[in-house]
Amino acid sequence: MLAKSVSGIPDPTTIVVGGVTGLSFEPKWDGFRCLIFKDGDEVELASRNTKPLTRYFPEVVAAVREQMPPRCVVDGELFVARPQPDGRERLEFEVLQERIHPAASRIAMLAESTPAGFVAFDLLAWADRSYLDEPFVGRRRALEEALGYLSGPCLLTRATTDTNLAEQWFAEFEGAGLDGIVAKPLGASYQPNVRSMLKIKHARTADVVVAGYRLHKNSTKDRPLLGSLLLGLYADGRLQHIGVSASFTEARRVALLDELRALECPIEDHPWGEWAEWAIANPDRVPGTQSRWSAGKDLSFVPLRPERVLEVGYDHMEGRRFRHTAQFKRWRPDRDPASCDYDQLEEPVGYDLGRVLGPAG
Repeated sequence: MLAKSVSGIPDPTTIVVGGVTGLSFEPKWDGFRCLIFKDGDEVELASRNTKPLTRYFPEVVAAVREQMPPRCVVDGELFVARPQPDGRERLEFEVLQERIHPAASRIAMLAESTPAGFVAFDLLAWADRSYLDEPFVGRRRALEEALGYLSGPCLLTRATTDTNLAEQWFAEFEGAGLDGIVAKPLGASYQPNVRSMLKIKHARTADVVVAGYRLHKNSTKDRPLLGSLLLGLYADGRLQHIGVSASFTEARRVALLDELRALECPIEDHPWGEWAEWAIANPDRVPGTQSRWSAGKDLSFVPLRPERVLEVGYDHMEGRRFRHTAQFKRWRPDRDPASCDYDQLEEPVGYDLGRVLGPAG
């Protein structure tokens, strides 16, 4: 079951599905969506697009065998949480990504050093009964009965029908690495591949420096198309790679490429020239470098003199980079590129993930 974006927390009294009015609100987890199938000691983990995840998370498989009912199908999220310098725990999506590795020895090592957890938020089947056609209010009641005793590493997400509490969660939980709120109509059945849920995410803007571009995969010699803009922010006088902006119409890709050609420069004259020969991933995740996530892809880029400033929209930070692709808003000819630094970014107040996983209230 999928979710569609809405701009704010909706009024539950306006949502009527299956003759039932209202919404259930939950934290929006930042991890890998995962379906768990359990039949006795047999446990399978599957991604949203049905790719197998079982071999990568042996510690979760063991926890499911020990903690969950003998026969069930549960929808939820895999996550990795790590303590921060202030002692609070926070979700770490990049660390979770590292868990997908081909080597069995590395999988075993990571299961020990960065163990994952699983948070359940929907019930598809329990014992011999399917809950797919049940309204969510009934599925949630059964889910609490089936999994309400969990204390970790398998957990049950908290939920509320109180709009004021949902707004409080939206404001506070980002500090623990979560990126918004999900709202589920109380009367809706479980509908695979249908965007029947609502997601409310943080929306912010930043002024960034355009430092380069990559060509689109559909570019041809006769018709080159811009694929993505490489974005930077200054830190301690150095231009750091912060992310990309990439969602454009074909006509806009042509126009942007024509507009930016005058800024092209040799890599030796570019702030990122020192990274041009790197062949492996590095701590700043600079452009042009490889990781196992990008192996085989052409990561070369066309350097641009860092003279243009762009306002972009973004929702969430992952360390020093935008978590998702940034949205092109407008050019900012009034901004000095050197003034575009990390200080402009809003820092969420730190919040302990343990409190998110605790009882609602």
